[in-house]
Amino acid sequence: ENTEVIFIDEERIKSRAADLLATNEEFYLASWLNAASGGAIPLHSGDGTYMTWEELFKEIEKNKLAPRSFNVFGSDLDEEAAFLDAHAIDPLRGNTERLVDEFRSATDAGQNLVFAAHGHGMHDRYSNLFRSAEISVRVVTSTIAYGFSVPSARILFITERDLSGSKGVINNTEKLPSKRKTAIDPLELKVGDFVVHEQHGIGRYIELVSRTVAGVTREYLVLEYASAKRGQPGDRIFVPTDSLEQVSKYVGGETPTVHRIGSGEWQKAKGRARKAVRQIAGELIRLYAARTSCPGFAFSPDTPWQRELEDSFAYIETPDQLSTINEVKADMERPYPMDRIICGDVGYGKTEIAIRAAFKAVQDGKQVAVLVPTTLLVQQHTKTFEERYSGFPIKVAGLSRFNSAKESKEILAGVEAGTYDIVVGTHRILSNDVQFKDLGLVVVDEEQRFGVEQKESLKKLRTTVDVLAMSATPIPRTLEMAVTGIREMSTITTPPEERHPILTYVGARDDAQITAAIHRELLRDGQIFYIHNRVESIDQAAQKLQKLVPEARIRIAHGQMSEGALEDVILAFWNRDFDVLVCTTIVESGLDIANANTLIVERADLFGLSQLHQLRGRVGRGRERAYAYFLFPPDQPLSELAHDRLKTIAANTELGAGMRVALKDLEIRGAGNLLGGEQSGHIADVGFDLYMRMVGEAVHEYKAGIIETTEPNHECKVELPINAHLDSQYVPGERLRLDLYRRLADVRNHEDVNAIEEELLDRFGALPEEAQTLLGVAALRAFAKSISLREVVAQGKFVRLSPINLPESKQLKLARMYPGSLYKSASSTVLVALPKSSAWNPSESTAPIVDTSLLAWVTQVVTELTSTSKGSS
Repeated sequence: ENTEVIFIDEERIKSRAADLLATNEEFYLASWLNAASGGAIPLHSGDGTYMTWEELFKEIEKNKLAPRSFNVFGSDLDEEAAFLDAHAIDPLRGNTERLVDEFRSATDAGQNLVFAAHGHGMHDRYSNLFRSAEISVRVVTSTIAYGFSVPSARILFITERDLSGSKGVINNTEKLPSKRKTAIDPLELKVGDFVVHEQHGIGRYIELVSRTVAGVTREYLVLEYASAKRGQPGDRIFVPTDSLEQVSKYVGGETPTVHRIGSGEWQKAKGRARKAVRQIAGELIRLYAARTSCPGFAFSPDTPWQRELEDSFAYIETPDQLSTINEVKADMERPYPMDRIICGDVGYGKTEIAIRAAFKAVQDGKQVAVLVPTTLLVQQHTKTFEERYSGFPIKVAGLSRFNSAKESKEILAGVEAGTYDIVVGTHRILSNDVQFKDLGLVVVDEEQRFGVEQKESLKKLRTTVDVLAMSATPIPRTLEMAVTGIREMSTITTPPEERHPILTYVGARDDAQITAAIHRELLRDGQIFYIHNRVESIDQAAQKLQKLVPEARIRIAHGQMSEGALEDVILAFWNRDFDVLVCTTIVESGLDIANANTLIVERADLFGLSQLHQLRGRVGRGRERAYAYFLFPPDQPLSELAHDRLKTIAANTELGAGMRVALKDLEIRGAGNLLGGEQSGHIADVGFDLYMRMVGEAVHEYKAGIIETTEPNHECKVELPINAHLDSQYVPGERLRLDLYRRLADVRNHEDVNAIEEELLDRFGALPEEAQTLLGVAALRAFAKSISLREVVAQGKFVRLSPINLPESKQLKLARMYPGSLYKSASSTVLVALPKSSAWNPSESTAPIVDTSLLAWVTQVVTELTSTSKGSS
């Protein structure tokens, strides 16, 4: 009833509808061709998925709805056509002076002026702006995206988006991002994988076995080492699952040598690595000491303008982003220079943090230098900064090869005179002829891509001005914890809201599939990356594509073009001047083109895993669903390795398990970046994880004298005769059990245990008794660790606790509450007598008591004996 159907731009909708049906048909045919070469058969023909234009009109008539349409053009002979006198607003690209001029001339023409801002902060700011320009404009808050002018009705309506050009969500659909990833990498082991055991060195993982000794069932990891005698099978050790924190997967070299148990090779390798690690730690501490002793500039707290800028951010900040922004601001307000590095995947919102930090610096009359690795990024960042600062009196300049000599000269003079607040540029900014009037902050983007000399000149700056570095290579968590307090570090691990995982297709190359994929992207006005990694045949590849899809506009980019030509092409792609970019892997890093959402890779079998992962990261930046096609030639057999890689990338559209391999590779690069590159030999000797832990410990020792630190966490052995394990019926799958054991070995407090318990309940249902006990043992171990106990071990008729120093009062309490107990002050050991009923001796034939009451009793004993003796222990 009273419903109208309005088509906006009817002709375009008509042709799009026809295209959609045609593309649907193409995909259907392509999937049958794929099925012919061994792929899956399509589920159904796709008939009835979409309505044709005619069917739609029949439906509209059947429901007695009145159709109307708004079109850009029409015929004046058509009696039903009414011509509206309305025009769109030309984008103002952040130019407030032009906005004021437009409003002035409209006032003179007697028009009513309306300006729509998104939020209250911006509403107030623009009201003040128009008041000071002495024009009467009605300022409203509204979520209307685009403005219009209707001269006949005397209305000029301009929105904040017309002015700033920032396209974001205007409606506040708050979405909380997914849970942050856990601190430790799950231990995912396959038979034959190399592992590192902290005491015994590098061995091979064989299996996870369950063993029952004297009525107590536990699970163990079986590791195999080199045999002590030639020609004999390898020696094996059984590692109980509760000391899993000593075991990590080996990452570092290709095939490491497996150590012999007790041969001393492992100790030597560890010793060599430790020595190297000490030097690094010393160097880090020296830098830190130099920086904190230099007086820096303490920035003042946030201004109202800062809040307005932050309110006008079009997206909802992720929790990580918010905490990082607060950390950066706190650093800037300190009296010594900031040196913070922000790590986060591409597209996780690092630039916004830089924008806010730079704004804060400018509020105090300081200048900001933004250092980026490529000329293309200079333009990208200059544009982003200008758009975000529209409406504020801040001048941004881009300094790169794209400037003419005259422009460069003007900019340099302006920088020296202080008329420019923010300069974005390549390493040209670091050259001697660039003199800042009053530099307060340097932002380094994509820090991992700068060379040694540039890093050295940055080091000199670090002791005098605030430095904020941003890097897309993830930095290992272990290292992050270690360096805390010396070089401040923030990580952003939550993806922005409304990101979709990328749909990935791996298969033999097939022209029909490529045509259909390109058509689908063109249908939604998107762009396509087509990767062809051979420069000599890239022209033919482009011509072939042009024949397949004649309507697409195609251009080429590769590393052998002159820099100017290459940047022109990429800039044109960024400005949406053409649809398909046929290129080599030159796009692998740092290109941010939100409108390109289909990636097609030829000869994907020739790429490495992290390369495929990096390439796939080029698409899926916006809110659109992205597609990645990894193709290999149908007529050549795939190598085993290539097959594995492609299988991994197909299986992991989320950043899942297989991608961790690629990420590990990147993490190694990230660590090298932070510590200097000559570490690889030592990393290969002892494995990456352990090496990082060593760096952590060494830094910790140095730090102890300089920075207040928490006590390092000790190992703690809990051995009690109770059944505590995860039954394979309860948690099926070795990998899952391993992961849970590993996480339980690492718990720090009761909350961690509760979180794992909730997860078990959620995933596998009610906990069986032995799983409950396992959680109890984990909680006891965490408690024991927190009070520096190293052992809680059942020994004959006693439970041994060490090290523990008992004052006299506690010794009396021990004798009174647990008669028969012993305290050995020389070795700081307490032997607490077990209650008579549960005395347990494996040599006696009585049935051993394997019950959970023992666990509660031990927990009570530990609590009683240490409740106030913490200070003295």
